[in-house]
Amino acid sequence: MRKTIVIGACGQIGTELVLALRTQKGNDLVVAADLHDDCPSKLLGGPYAKMDILNREAVRSFIINEGIKEVYLLAALLSATAEKNPAFAWELNMEGLFTILDLAKDGHIEKIFWPSSIAVFGPTTPKVKTPQLTIMEPSTVYGISKQAGERWCEYYFNNYGVDVRSIRYPGLISYTSLPGGGTTDYAVDIFYQAKLGNEFNCFLKEDTALPMMYMEDAIRATLELMEAPKENIKTRSSYNLSGCSFTPKELAEEIKIRIPEFKINYSPDFRQKIADSWPGSIDDSSARQDWGWKENYNTKSLVNIMLENVNVSLLD
Repeated sequence: MRKTIVIGACGQIGTELVLALRTQKGNDLVVAADLHDDCPSKLLGGPYAKMDILNREAVRSFIINEGIKEVYLLAALLSATAEKNPAFAWELNMEGLFTILDLAKDGHIEKIFWPSSIAVFGPTTPKVKTPQLTIMEPSTVYGISKQAGERWCEYYFNNYGVDVRSIRYPGLISYTSLPGGGTTDYAVDIFYQAKLGNEFNCFLKEDTALPMMYMEDAIRATLELMEAPKENIKTRSSYNLSGCSFTPKELAEEIKIRIPEFKINYSPDFRQKIADSWPGSIDDSSARQDWGWKENYNTKSLVNIMLENVNVSLLD
């Protein structure tokens, strides 16, 4: 079984992915890596490495010396955070990808997972059931970097045979970690405020529909994509992936079924412009046909599990 590393392991996706991979492969075969000096308590069951993805030589040396053969590259600056520092976001989101792609090109890595995002789409993209192949004119630095990354992944596969696989993640919702600076993070924070009995101030308009997915589905999709036979992977840029789509108003109404006194108000900020450039729903038929993707959670089941499990003490 391949020795694996998750770079960006302390983020929202990374932590859950490390735990899932260790369950699958065994603790010792999955290295968690991030910028933090200390390993988060949840990841203490296996090896941890402090790693700066921008230190190309250090990353190369570690991966070669440790015999790492499978890389999940999650280190990135997310949408809303990236808009505040576009030059650094471009550097972080692109240079790390080149380092890993070149390691695979040179024969040191056998398989790569690199996440893309619905941010690759833009204002001119069809917003309803956005197809796999369509107009892509992203208007944020995060989306621009993800679109460029998709093209490079495809290029390295076509020209060097690099086995790199990717998913365009929608907004991800989980009760195990706090919001991390993304435009869809209102759909995480809303559950904490509902459980606390607070009125929720939403930074998007009430009718802003966005594609969302429960984290467990996202992790399962990632593992299933990586386990699929190479010949089944027809898309080497990034696969559309869908769980469910809803607006802030629709989410609030679903919460009110469980917490009737819950209240929400709307104060759109700079993230509204980002959300307006993204699709409202996604056509993921290519993922379903090529490697058998199917979601387990819809809006109702997502709301139920979040309200049952969010831990408001994480806000302290």
